[in-house]
Amino acid sequence: MAALRKLPSLSILSLVALVILAVEPYESLSSSRKSVHSGFKTDYNGVGSGMCASAVTVHGYKCQEFEVTTDDGYILSVQRIPEGRVGGGGGPTTNRQPVLLQHGVLVDGVTWLQNSPAQSPAMILADNGFDVWISNIRGTRYSRRHVTLDPDSADYWNWTWDDLVVHDLPALVDLVFKQTGQKIHYIGHSMGTLIALASFSEGKQIDKVKSAALLSPVAYLSHMTTALGDVAARAFVSEITTIFGLAEFNPRGEPVSDFLKVLCAQAGVDCYDLITALTGKNCCLNASTVDHFLKNEPQSTSTKNLVHLSQTVRDGVLSKYDYGSNDFNQAHYGETKPPRYNLTNIPHDFPLFLSYGGQDALSDVQDVGTLLDNLKYHDVEKLHIQYIKDYAHADFIIGITAKDIVYNQIISFFRNQG
Repeated sequence: MAALRKLPSLSILSLVALVILAVEPYESLSSSRKSVHSGFKTDYNGVGSGMCASAVTVHGYKCQEFEVTTDDGYILSVQRIPEGRVGGGGGPTTNRQPVLLQHGVLVDGVTWLQNSPAQSPAMILADNGFDVWISNIRGTRYSRRHVTLDPDSADYWNWTWDDLVVHDLPALVDLVFKQTGQKIHYIGHSMGTLIALASFSEGKQIDKVKSAALLSPVAYLSHMTTALGDVAARAFVSEITTIFGLAEFNPRGEPVSDFLKVLCAQAGVDCYDLITALTGKNCCLNASTVDHFLKNEPQSTSTKNLVHLSQTVRDGVLSKYDYGSNDFNQAHYGETKPPRYNLTNIPHDFPLFLSYGGQDALSDVQDVGTLLDNLKYHDVEKLHIQYIKDYAHADFIIGITAKDIVYNQIISFFRNQG
């Protein structure tokens, strides 16, 4: 790691990776994690239980565990909360509109269940009459299986968010659509908005999705602002791939831990307030929720996925993965540059709810402005935009005021879609 200290600056990829440093003050980065090969019901402490048992039924909700296999062989875990608690939500289960919740990078579906039932998005929706489905993308705690590949192999981690667009999202949407027989509502946060927008821009999933609510949308990342200054300055993506040489970016693994400790030692980096330094000044988090969040997250992702996100920052455009040479891109895409996702192609009559915050350092107001410019010809009646001046990135998911400010608005939006 000595070579790292000689780097004049770090890729913006480190910005994404650094969010996991916030774990260190609360929990040892060397704490054990049991790999999952033959079953998905394993948590960080090696206690056999699925998400339903550990985070949902304990609060008095019904919950069902599902699995779906993508067309490239990844086995994903999905949880369903079919109704609210007794006396909550009202109406027969068969009439409930399905909602699919899609988390962002370096977290999993538990992110929707971090607060009390009255403040957790998944339970708020269930108690308001929705049939709630929670996704866990490939590589996260409950979705570390494949029909042939071992998660300890490099081949298992050879993917980026492009593959989530092409493989994971279609499998998840199709599962909910087939199980319920209804078009679904979609809620995505952070990278969960990115894969939805990319998919919709190519005309995919539109026939099975009734509407989408996108929180802290991150289609563009060029104006990301943080308190990390020069330590998170832009540089070439190749620096990070050279440093790591890792397929899996496991925040709790020793190589990544060592790398992050070096960053912590840099002048001006406050490793004890990185949630603020990375996501912005969240207005509405309480200490117990943050503590619970840090005990459950972060999750692994592929290093290649973080490189792809870094390319989005570096290049200022929304494109498929850049393989780094004209020849490699030609082999993969039939052209020397990676194709761009054209968000103006999203059907103008597709109902969209976008919510973003004035304090968000990842989904910066200027970058959201670029996204909105791509949607300027969207039907006015089909595009609902919410700007929350005091909100930062984490407030949308674990903020104690999110029910009143965000989710009640989403519920009204969904109900207005018929």
